[in-house]
Amino acid sequence: MGETRANMPLAGVTVIDFGQIFQGPYATLLMAKAGAFVIKVEPPRGEPGRRRAEPGKSATLPFAMLNQNKHAVTLNLKEPRGRELLFRMVERADVLLENFSPGTMDGLGVGWSRLHEVNPRLIYASGTGFGLSGPDRDNLAMDMTIQAASGIMSVTGFPDGPPVKAGPTLVDFMGGIHLYAGVVTALYDRDRSGTGRLVEVAMQETVYCSLASSIDYYHRTGEIPPRPGNRQSGMNSAPYNVFPTTDGHVAIHVVTEAHFQNLLKAMGREDLSGDPRFATNAARVTHIEETDALVAEWTRTLGKMEVFARTKEYRIPCAPVRNPVEVMNDPHMHGRGMLEHIDHPELGPIVVPTTPLRLHGAATAPAGPSPTIGQHNVEIYGGWLGLAATEIEELRKEGVI
Repeated sequence: MGETRANMPLAGVTVIDFGQIFQGPYATLLMAKAGAFVIKVEPPRGEPGRRRAEPGKSATLPFAMLNQNKHAVTLNLKEPRGRELLFRMVERADVLLENFSPGTMDGLGVGWSRLHEVNPRLIYASGTGFGLSGPDRDNLAMDMTIQAASGIMSVTGFPDGPPVKAGPTLVDFMGGIHLYAGVVTALYDRDRSGTGRLVEVAMQETVYCSLASSIDYYHRTGEIPPRPGNRQSGMNSAPYNVFPTTDGHVAIHVVTEAHFQNLLKAMGREDLSGDPRFATNAARVTHIEETDALVAEWTRTLGKMEVFARTKEYRIPCAPVRNPVEVMNDPHMHGRGMLEHIDHPELGPIVVPTTPLRLHGAATAPAGPSPTIGQHNVEIYGGWLGLAATEIEELRKEGVI
């Protein structure tokens, strides 16, 4: 069914996907791109990720990006026949994934304990904000609120400004990555044990280690970590900042003393190689304002690509600050096959990601447009489950699908 999955790492794995918005759908996108047969299950009016679509359309660009290569069915779990239908699907599945609030599936009678009885080999994956246990279990969780609760927001922004959320939807996707990892780990475990298990990922927990430099700052100083702006989170590396150019900005991060000596050469300031203010990283941190001013004095005389070319020549970590449109059209990412142009039936020509997971010698699924609501009801319920056409029509009339 669908594209040929020969020579794909997850070929033969069937996933029932209740993922919604970003977290769950990204995990199952990675599975689909690795060859899993992913059945996206939505309520009859569609999952929330569709609801920002323009009138007459069932997809937004984020939805199209995250739901490629999936088969879409509708299913009403509030109806007894809907739950019965899910049990039949679970009997044939390897994985069920959801990112509802804790207890949602249990409340409908289709949680882990019940589905484990139906299929002891099933891997049940749950993505939540704070986990399935603990005093904060039932706190409402969205990407921004987790950024606040996890500490990310407190160390994002400039020292004289308020806390700021990270621009991208950081936590949802970190959650999705860990969900994917949890499922694949459980599949490996099942090969040895023969039994599936409950896999859970809490978004708050997935981002804790990203605070390593800020936590190090507290360990070294005993002070609450500051908002460092574009400087290093632990405030112990210089130069490490975003610097102005004639047409934008560049990010420069000096890691080693060799990098800094090369930077002096690139700037034509070898005369400062023996200056005690800049002789070591520790000295540069102590004189961080002077260090940054020195670099900015040079960068603001050039265009960002000129600075980039000069630093590349001298092997200094640097990149121009690019906007999302520039990245979307990046020849490097298109050349590696990470990004693809497709013609979406509702959205027209768009750019979609493939997968950042590269298993050399293994195929990945070519991009396919995201499905419309219930597009594959007949194919899945009829062709895969074997229901008669009359029964499928009856289920549709009763609001079960």
